[in-house]
Amino acid sequence: MAISVANSRYGKILVDGFGRTLYLFDIERDRVPLCNGVCAVAWPPLLAPGGVASAPELDQALVATAVRNDGSSQLTYNRHPLYYYAGDHSAGEIKCQAVIEFGGGWYVIDAQGNKISTP
Repeated sequence: MAISVANSRYGKILVDGFGRTLYLFDIERDRVPLCNGVCAVAWPPLLAPGGVASAPELDQALVATAVRNDGSSQLTYNRHPLYYYAGDHSAGEIKCQAVIEFGGGWYVIDAQGNKISTP
């Protein structure tokens, strides 16, 4: 799976290889994915079954993977597991920024690997 950077109304954000927005779940720490089951239906994880490719403008030292509870490999950036929002259907869509669901906040992630708190 590839990750890259795209311009958005929030500045430069992380996207997948197709331009789909990536999010972080702010209660997760140290690359431990906590969004499973029903949560992962609403917020599908960015899986990396075949490894990771990242754009040169990203800090390669921040790119890693984490093992999910089902044994699959999820892409992380700056120790944050990365997710999609199921309601975003095309490149550039950001329909669920700065919302609280499943016990934590969901935020777009910037190119430095930090959450963007602006609603």
